[in-house]
Amino acid sequence: MWDDLARAFCLMLVIEGIIPFLYPQRWRQLVASLALVDDRRLRIMGLVSMLIGAGLLLALR
Repeated sequence: MWDDLARAFCLMLVIEGIIPFLYPQRWRQLVASLALVDDRRLRIMGLVSMLIGAGLLLALR
């Protein structure tokens, strides 16, 4: 199980690095605009993202 978790973490880092690598200017603008979003909205986006990820993991298993 820990091997799978480590692989998933490594894949996440690769995927997270694609946008800043390909479009650094747009990524910087996105991060700046996220700083303006209120905490409640960020938490809701984080929750939705986690639920989608967990649902996809369940569907793939």
